[in-house]
Amino acid sequence: MKLNEIQDLIKFVSKSGVSEVELETKDVKIVIKTPAGKSKEQVVLQTVAAPVAQPVIQAAAPVAQAAAPVADTKAPEVKAASDDSKYVTIKSPMIGTFYRSSSPDKPPFVNVGDEIAAGKAVCIIEAMKLFNEIESDIKGKIVKVLVNDATPVEYDQPLFLVDPS
Repeated sequence: MKLNEIQDLIKFVSKSGVSEVELETKDVKIVIKTPAGKSKEQVVLQTVAAPVAQPVIQAAAPVAQAAAPVADTKAPEVKAASDDSKYVTIKSPMIGTFYRSSSPDKPPFVNVGDEIAAGKAVCIIEAMKLFNEIESDIKGKIVKVLVNDATPVEYDQPLFLVDPS
């Protein structure tokens, strides 16, 4: 099962209001549980193919840890949408941890004022110990970075504002 299919399943479960979903295929077993009164899901992903006992991997951060950083990033998004309507937003294609550079001692992929082209890497998002380079779909100039380095991001969360002109 691909990562984007798992993300789509998580979105579907959160919108449907179901408290628990269990999906098992030949290779993967996924259990999504939503605690009563909470809006975050806990995803447990297990691979079935290996004969050795396997660890449980959590795809979503626990609610207690993610609540504060997500709340901090939501407020600027609303302001950015109203003030900067002429700009194009680069959004997160997945849930994970946002990094502006490939390592702490390297410079960021892009800074405010940098010109970018379609296909240029703009950041990295770490999901389940995999580092995914996120590439721009548009050509333009970076106007604003909407997320702090090394903070959790949600699916479809705005990361950058780009002036396409």
